[in-house]
Amino acid sequence: MSEPEYGNGELPAVFPDWSPYTDLESAARAYLRDPDIALEALGGVLRGASVLGFTLERFVNEVNGVWQEVVVCDGSRLVLWHGEDVPPGEGPPGAMTSSLRVVPVSTVTEVGCRRRLTRADSGSVRVDSIDVYLLLSSLDEAPPSDEAIGTPRHDALRFGKTLDDGGAGQITRLEEFARLVASVVGRPML
Repeated sequence: MSEPEYGNGELPAVFPDWSPYTDLESAARAYLRDPDIALEALGGVLRGASVLGFTLERFVNEVNGVWQEVVVCDGSRLVLWHGEDVPPGEGPPGAMTSSLRVVPVSTVTEVGCRRRLTRADSGSVRVDSIDVYLLLSSLDEAPPSDEAIGTPRHDALRFGKTLDDGGAGQITRLEEFARLVASVVGRPML
């Protein structure tokens, strides 16, 4: 599958929507800049395991360029792929990092989901943003801030979508992903 061309080679300000795609490969190819790199890395770990759910993220920042993430749940693990452009001056033009992390679902101690709702004059309610966190039993590697010296801080995975950043479909898919992870947390592993 070829990627669409954009005028002078720049990425569009609004990325295609991945939420209509129920399979990981189609969603990745629709949304990520580097789907082949992501799918190869994920496939090396998944090795045919069933993908029960996933979420995708992508944005462009002024320093590093494109930042991409895929998180897959296979029922016993969260497999995270992260790709990020290397900042100018820290590598050759076009260089990027590709990282993989595997987190056993058994290390997720808490799942949180906060939805922001807006009410129309008609009384109907709609979700206009969602923030999801997965608290892990592992400790955060970040050095403690001055006010938190001596207090360990647990690692957490955080995800968010808004109507402006992802749209209603991606908000719904992220909420489904949070519910999936919550449904397997604390269950005995077979």
